[in-house]
Amino acid sequence: MANRAAALKRQMEKSFFRKGVTVAVLSGMFYGLYSAFVTKGMGMGVWADWYGSHEAVVWILLLGALGSAINDSMSAVWCIIIAAAKGKLGDFFRCLATKPGRVMVLCALAGGPVASTAYIVALQMAGSIIIPITALCPAIGAILGRLIFKQALMPRMLTGVFVCVGASILIGSASFGGEAPAGTFAGCLIALVAAFGWGIEGCIAGFGTTLIDCEIGITIRQTTSGLSNLIILVPIISIFSGSIGLAPAVVFGAFSDGPAMMYFAVSGFCAVFAYSLWYKGNSMCGAALGMACNGAYSFWGPFFCWIVLGLFFKEDGWMLTPVSWIGAIVMFFGILLIAVNPFAPLMRQKEEGQNETTA
Repeated sequence: MANRAAALKRQMEKSFFRKGVTVAVLSGMFYGLYSAFVTKGMGMGVWADWYGSHEAVVWILLLGALGSAINDSMSAVWCIIIAAAKGKLGDFFRCLATKPGRVMVLCALAGGPVASTAYIVALQMAGSIIIPITALCPAIGAILGRLIFKQALMPRMLTGVFVCVGASILIGSASFGGEAPAGTFAGCLIALVAAFGWGIEGCIAGFGTTLIDCEIGITIRQTTSGLSNLIILVPIISIFSGSIGLAPAVVFGAFSDGPAMMYFAVSGFCAVFAYSLWYKGNSMCGAALGMACNGAYSFWGPFFCWIVLGLFFKEDGWMLTPVSWIGAIVMFFGILLIAVNPFAPLMRQKEEGQNETTA
């Protein structure tokens, strides 16, 4: 009877683990969709006019921050609607006053104004080539976990880190040729900033996600990120551009562009699941593996940009070179190597066989 109960327990744990892996992989797919639609929204209407008439770096930063602000604000609206529909809106306000809630606010500041803005700026400068580079965040998270929290960094994980770095160099080298768009190299460097921001978020989010419902956590995250971008980051960049009055002008112009806002509404909806499923997957299969599975957006990002922008909207320039695809796949396996011991299933089978022999 005891053996049967133990077997059922192991079966339930395996089922729960597999669901967690599936959830984390789905988060990467939604991140790819979010990337495609936010790029579409920022390439039309008033956005196209802004990019066409302003080439200064400060304007690129301003529009990147504005795009991140609008996407996360729309995502926050979706989160609040979903929380209200499920009767969880009161939990949202109560969690803000708790320590886990404050941890989630810190996660939002690291992953929102810093990483998300850097990601969108890099995406606009260099295209989907930067997506696999930002997928270095699990490798960075592993290193930061070692430095900050003294977590073990085994040789297998170090190998995965070097594989990811090598893959990013491979991906970047494919874009530095004569046909590379202007700003590609700078975009790749800015993409590393996004990777560091998300690596930090992945490190500190573990505590909050163990104590807060993932839907409440993502509502805190997106609300904090959207508001901090709108009321802090965009005005600060406007000051550096020489005009504080520029901030309300571009915010009003962006929100009043109806066709573009339709795509931001879609990208914000996808972002809800990109982050909430990431948090949920982390809590189900562990933060390291959750980040690794989510890191599959190194493939899904370029894939959905190609499908949505290249095939559906007939835009040029979204077909990646074979080297880029190979680099994305290599990086995914490097990320997986950081989180998973490839010999673990064999070791587990050996232990189970020894236990059965002993019994």
